[in-house]
Amino acid sequence: MKKIIEVTGMHCQHCAKAVEDEIKKISGVSKVKADHEKNSATVSMKGEVSDELIIKAVEEAGFTPGVITIKEGLFG
Repeated sequence: MKKIIEVTGMHCQHCAKAVEDEIKKISGVSKVKADHEKNSATVSMKGEVSDELIIKAVEEAGFTPGVITIKEGLFG
C-alpha cells in the first residue's frame, strides 16, 4: 500500500530530503519519495502505518502536512 501526503513549504531537493529522512524513521515504511515541485510525498509501506505518524514526521521535518490519499494495489 502507498499513502500520498500533501506537504506545504518544500522549496528544493534539500527540503524533500528532510521530509524523506523523517518519514523513513517510521517503523513499517519501506520507501519514501518526496517531490518539492508537486508538494507531496509518496510513502510505501510493508505494514500498516497510521496517518498520525506520517503527519508528525512531516511536522518534525519542519513542514506543513496536508491531505493523505491512500493508493492500494500493485500499481497504486
